[in-house]
Amino acid sequence: MRVLHVIPTLDQAGAEKQLALLACGLDRRAFDVHVCALTRLGPMAGPLRDAGIDVACVEKAWKVDPAAYWRLRKAIRRLAPDLVQTWLFAANSYGRQAARSAGVRRIVASERCVDPWKSWHQLAIDRHLARFSDRMVTNSSGVRDFYAGHGIPADRFTIIPNGVALPSDGEPVESRSDWIAALQGELRCREDLPANVRFIGAIGRLWPQKRHKDMIWASDLIAVIDKNVHVLVLGDGPEHERLERFAEKIESVPRVHFLGHRADAARFLPHFDLFWNASGYEGQSNGMMEAMARGIPVVASDIPGNRDLITHGETGCLFPVGDRAKFARHSLELLNDPERARAIGRAGRERIGREFSIEAMVGRYEALYRELE
Repeated sequence: MRVLHVIPTLDQAGAEKQLALLACGLDRRAFDVHVCALTRLGPMAGPLRDAGIDVACVEKAWKVDPAAYWRLRKAIRRLAPDLVQTWLFAANSYGRQAARSAGVRRIVASERCVDPWKSWHQLAIDRHLARFSDRMVTNSSGVRDFYAGHGIPADRFTIIPNGVALPSDGEPVESRSDWIAALQGELRCREDLPANVRFIGAIGRLWPQKRHKDMIWASDLIAVIDKNVHVLVLGDGPEHERLERFAEKIESVPRVHFLGHRADAARFLPHFDLFWNASGYEGQSNGMMEAMARGIPVVASDIPGNRDLITHGETGCLFPVGDRAKFARHSLELLNDPERARAIGRAGRERIGREFSIEAMVGRYEALYRELE
């Protein structure tokens, strides 16, 4: 079966990473996989090409770009895929219409997140194109329920959770002292970190959805009790400078550090004592899943995407969105009770290994494709 995936970009973000894991994991004896970006390529194009997957781009320049639409339609007709799968709003809109116009027999659309930012006309486009989709795929029940609430029948959806790589037990890990020594120069504080420093990690785009200001406030509350806790935020985005200025106003001593996009994020994970996710809405957080896969205890906002991963008090801790006091309290409880933190971390890792492996995710997609064949 020839499968074409269409996505807006191949930047290093959640949906793009899941597409790459899926495309590289599909059984090549059964699936001939191709990928097309609408606007531009990006870091995820490299792993795809290294895996022998054909990657193209139609170079969409404008939000409404008829020329890019016709280039996409022409590319689809030339490739003649048996199935087209589209990812995210722009590709769902351009890709489904182009695939239908090009005569593709099977069309699958992927909705990856609860999207309250969408306007009425964008949701109307979603509803219209859903009628021509053989299946809608999402990564969590929360995303399905959001779109069902906006007029797309829930029975059109198949839930396929994200997949995450599980670290091997023998995987080498940089010593904490060496890692801290290398990190010191990148932090906002000028003083050397204390020997008993503890780190809370967060990974994600610096975007209002992620509610990083709640992290800054929670860190400030924690500092009243424990001044040796530092928060490392990995990721970039349009809020970067604004958040740094906000942190400087709130904190008397810098304890929240915005380190930008990190290609070496995997180096940081083993040294986090706790992981944070404060999002107001999510599909399914790759960063949180990667932390759980390493046995790092997680404190996260109580939203549908996070509830799919965390049972409060068992595989992590949940707090009401925006409740900074509970956010800080749950974090301090785990930091001050290492035995409980380790138990929650182990339970989280076991759940990820049992339900959210890359192999399980790829297998579910293969079963879906065969069902639609």
